[in-house]
Amino acid sequence: MLESIAIVLIILWVLGIVSSYTMGGVIHILLVIALVVILIRVIQGRRL
Repeated sequence: MLESIAIVLIILWVLGIVSSYTMGGVIHILLVIALVVILIRVIQGRRL
């Protein structure tokens, strides 16, 4: 469930990057990277 939500959010952000030609694209990339890192740490912390 969590993985599917993350995938949908990433797809929406990628569409935002493709449709924008300004610095907003860089901000979207940084948000995606931050979200993925946080999710990985939370998931690994709960599994251990």
